[in-house]
Amino acid sequence: MWDQLPHAENWLLFLENLGLYLSIDETSLSNGELYTIIINREAHGGKGAIVAIVKGTKADDVIAVVEQIPEEALQMVQEVTLDLSESMRKIVRRCFTSAIRVIDRFHIQKLACDAVQEIRIGHRLEAVQEETEARQEAKGLKKKYVSPTFV
Repeated sequence: MWDQLPHAENWLLFLENLGLYLSIDETSLSNGELYTIIINREAHGGKGAIVAIVKGTKADDVIAVVEQIPEEALQMVQEVTLDLSESMRKIVRRCFTSAIRVIDRFHIQKLACDAVQEIRIGHRLEAVQEETEARQEAKGLKKKYVSPTFV
């Protein structure tokens, strides 16, 4: 009998897949149910990639599963890639104390794009305001407003 069958509905742990470089993230596998997945990045998504999969994203639930891995094995992990979630940060900080935490590039790119978008919107609002004021000034002077064109 498979030794993980009694708890397989809630979590799976594959100690043999643990490596030096891990990644942790949450995903929805079906019907909106969220799971936290820890993978060995060196497996490149192939056979032997999944280290742990835990139903839900509560840090304490994931920590309880990961803490079943022997401490000396957890200490060997050098790097864990994660998102900006406080839950993921807590898991990595508690379980992989020797590992460097790296924020995944998707989230950094999204933050940068959001910041650029915020600046762009600010400049656009400023330009609209300036044009409105120029139109009102031209109207007050009984002149025709001509919007600037850029060549």
